[in-house]
Amino acid sequence: MPAFRVHAPFQPAGDQPKAIEALVKNFQEGKKRQVLLGVTGSGKTFTMAHVIQALQYPTLIMSHNKTLAAQLYREFRDFFPENAVEYFVSYYDYYQPEAYVPQRDLYIEKDASINDEIDRMRVSAVASLMDRHDVIVVASVSCIYGLGAPTDYKELMLLLKKGMIRDRESILSHLVQIQYEKADIELNRASFRVKGDVIDIHTAYSREVIRIEMFGDEIESIKRLHLITGNLIEELDRIVIYPAKLFLTTQDKLKLAIESIEAELAQRVAELKAENKTLEAYRLETRTRYDIEMLSELGYCNGIENYSRHLSFRKPGERPFVLLDYFPRPFLTILDESHQTIPQINGMFHGDYSRKKTLVDFGFRLPSALDNRPLRFEEFDTLLDHVMYVSATPAEYELTHSEAIVEQIIRPTGLIDPEVEVRPTTGQIEDIIREVQLRIQEGERTIITTLTKKMAEDLTQYLLDQNMKVAYIHSEVETIERVEILKKLRMGIYDVIVGINLLREGIDLPEVSLVIILDADKMGFLRSARSLIQIIGRSARHVNGKVIMYADNITESMAEAIRETYRRRELQLEYNRIHNITPTSVRKEIADILERKLKETEEKADELEKLKRSIPDKKRLIQEMEKLMFQYAESLEFEKAAFVRDQIEEIKHSTTIE
Repeated sequence: MPAFRVHAPFQPAGDQPKAIEALVKNFQEGKKRQVLLGVTGSGKTFTMAHVIQALQYPTLIMSHNKTLAAQLYREFRDFFPENAVEYFVSYYDYYQPEAYVPQRDLYIEKDASINDEIDRMRVSAVASLMDRHDVIVVASVSCIYGLGAPTDYKELMLLLKKGMIRDRESILSHLVQIQYEKADIELNRASFRVKGDVIDIHTAYSREVIRIEMFGDEIESIKRLHLITGNLIEELDRIVIYPAKLFLTTQDKLKLAIESIEAELAQRVAELKAENKTLEAYRLETRTRYDIEMLSELGYCNGIENYSRHLSFRKPGERPFVLLDYFPRPFLTILDESHQTIPQINGMFHGDYSRKKTLVDFGFRLPSALDNRPLRFEEFDTLLDHVMYVSATPAEYELTHSEAIVEQIIRPTGLIDPEVEVRPTTGQIEDIIREVQLRIQEGERTIITTLTKKMAEDLTQYLLDQNMKVAYIHSEVETIERVEILKKLRMGIYDVIVGINLLREGIDLPEVSLVIILDADKMGFLRSARSLIQIIGRSARHVNGKVIMYADNITESMAEAIRETYRRRELQLEYNRIHNITPTSVRKEIADILERKLKETEEKADELEKLKRSIPDKKRLIQEMEKLMFQYAESLEFEKAAFVRDQIEEIKHSTTIE
């Protein structure tokens, strides 16, 4: 297998070389857990990549949301083009979990829209972990939800070798068992097609076709073909076809699992009847009997995950198998933005349990459904091997559970954390107007953060009355509108934006030189030391960056945030002096950051219209549209890919393709 090797047009700089050396050395000396305390703009992702290269460990990178996970996936795929960089997040575009509301006697059936491309990538991640060592999986916290047992997944794989003697029917039977469907015409994902002695398989985790050519009972050749054109990519000596689903088990185990489900059903129905819950008993028996029949006939049923305890032969209360179980040891886990990721992991079990307990109590599910759950935090923690917590503001948990804290303060660009000034609240509005006017004269922008929605609305209206170009962003503003407002701020249509929590991770506004924090001395989450440091750090994009806190007292949180900011400033200033670096503001094209999202719909329509005009032949048009769809999916632009997919379906249904 290829070794991990970073590809980049630049070398580590600033604090990166020192941080990489320290992290790698600590791991090699036996330390298991470390914090990378890296400020915004210091290149933490690049440092992470070099640690992976040095250790050569399979790596799980966890993020607290899908958007940041997608960003990390793109970056690591660029850093490691020779290795398997995979993406494992929730595959639902829309998800309404099964639930019951007793007060209204309302049963809500599970309703979901599954993103086929993300489903493919999830299966691809598991298949890569089974097949190779050089694997990086970028995941959201959905990876702590249950999967099938790794031993079952491995046992169910179909291994085929050139020259192997195996009759065609046994191959087809095995494909059906691992949830591949037979296709007569169109070869979709996780399907196979048979023509004489040729078996074409579109695997569940790739965009290629595996062609098995047989001579009698002998496998004569194995070929990888392009999915759309059918052109030969390469000839293989062997191939492993992995199951299409992550919840499967062998036939022998399935029979035992069904017996176990039936035994639990009989016991639970008896309990409900003894409690005079006749309706609940009838409901449970009817629903479960239907699922058992589906499992017996097809080896699968909707909601099969609710029977995962029986399928994996776990004891009541025993933790489920998850993605972490598929990693070979030693492996590395990186928790990005750990101050947010860890609390999210910590809270997932309890919400899931509460919903399922109601379903069990009212006869919609067997008690064993409670064991189809995310990991408890303690269970997650015991599964980890080498761990790196990455954050600009690590929380108490990371700091107390780590054996080393490695700082990455120096930015290679030379940019310095902004000056911080505390001013009294008396006359603050007039003072704000003066400060904003100074920024307007220099062609710079201002952000004002408040603690309440009403304060933000009142301040926005007051500034509008003063003929200032100002807008307000609040929680009810749609994402696309938020992007529009931020674009207008960057363009100068607005000079000021007011809101409650504007400096979240991912917002990059280089034109902003002034950040104003109102009610800085009010204790709470948005004014904790950690939050204040995040806000201050996010404004370090402009060479004239400045933060003004309005407060009547200096709280311990404020003092800590100011101390830390000035410590970081001094380190960066000293580095700049030694290396003769003159900091310059970050300059980014507005379209590069914000405008892209606003134009997606127009771009999608334009590209398709060009294709339709240039290709009159309908069959070839669909082939070209499918190529475009896969390109969008490859770059994680799933909305575009779905748009093209829908257009393809319209053409197929409205036109007879010869």
